[in-house]
Amino acid sequence: MTQPAHGTHTLETAMRRALDLAAQGPAHGPNPRVGCVLLTPDGRAVAEGYHRGAGTPHAEAAALDAARAAGVDPRGTTAVVTLEPCAHHGRTGPCADALIGAGVAAVHVSVPDPHPVATGGAARLRAAGIEVTVGTLAADGEELLRPWLHAVRTGRPWVTLKLATSLDGRVAAADGTSRWITGDAARAHAHTVRARVDAIAVGSGTVAADDPALTARTPEGALAGHQPLRVVLGTRPVPDGARLHGPGGPLLHLPTRDLDAALRELGEREVRHLLVEGGPTVATALLAADAVDELHAYVAPVLLGAGAGAVADLGVTTVGDAARFTTRSVTRLGDDVLLVARRRAPSAECPDRPATQPATQPAQEEI
Repeated sequence: MTQPAHGTHTLETAMRRALDLAAQGPAHGPNPRVGCVLLTPDGRAVAEGYHRGAGTPHAEAAALDAARAAGVDPRGTTAVVTLEPCAHHGRTGPCADALIGAGVAAVHVSVPDPHPVATGGAARLRAAGIEVTVGTLAADGEELLRPWLHAVRTGRPWVTLKLATSLDGRVAAADGTSRWITGDAARAHAHTVRARVDAIAVGSGTVAADDPALTARTPEGALAGHQPLRVVLGTRPVPDGARLHGPGGPLLHLPTRDLDAALRELGEREVRHLLVEGGPTVATALLAADAVDELHAYVAPVLLGAGAGAVADLGVTTVGDAARFTTRSVTRLGDDVLLVARRRAPSAECPDRPATQPATQPAQEEI
């Protein structure tokens, strides 16, 4: 149970607190991260809560429970919630019904719920005579929930492509060696990303060449508490003795070259955020299919001059046709740099974004 922030809140400050609470929930899993703050009519926060993961009370229920545990009657309070309260029965009851039953007077929401099963909470609340507004700090709410919202709206996971390269764009030297181009700090950071995503994917060619374990590890080298689903893309079988059969997350082999089908299947399995760490072949296929939502480019101040490049031919013949991304952040990690960038395409967050197209790379090449 969290203690409510003291003092009088405006609607925006209360929503910022709710967003901060939501961010404390797990980034992985099928459910969204949600926070809730209960305010008295004069703006005092009397209780708060956030969703701690699948199977635990939703944020609204957690806040109501916290209020009652503190001896506070929630009748007449205002609920400030980052996502529209759900209106369906899952592992827990509908949050909209919980708020109605508690007698709250108003509900202010940041982001409407696009989930076809859970949506409808705002309408149910209004039908019960409760004031409802939607859109408070909507941009901040969208940012917090970006992978989850994208997955629910499109039926495909948010795809983050990781690249770890030399300054001249190489992922391996001329003799094929690649360990280690980046340093300890960059590799440690990459493991923190693994521990936040639902699944991590490589191509079957990478499995044959590098025998990766695809685990998320702590700085001490132990397995992290959350291990992502390990996904292999491509028709080449996973060897019986591969490290992917060892400790770590479950293994899923999708023996197909059809990226759209693979991403749709992962969406059906409620994979919301997919991290791709495959080699140049799978990276090129995803980029050529316009299936990358975010890039994590770890760049080391190393020059190789020859060797495999991070990406192969994308069919770009002029600069005007280049695949362009927008830089979100640049972080120094030891001697290396991490650049995080997102797609510029106007359809990036459009619910009816077209399905990915087959890669322009030769279809015979294994991913």
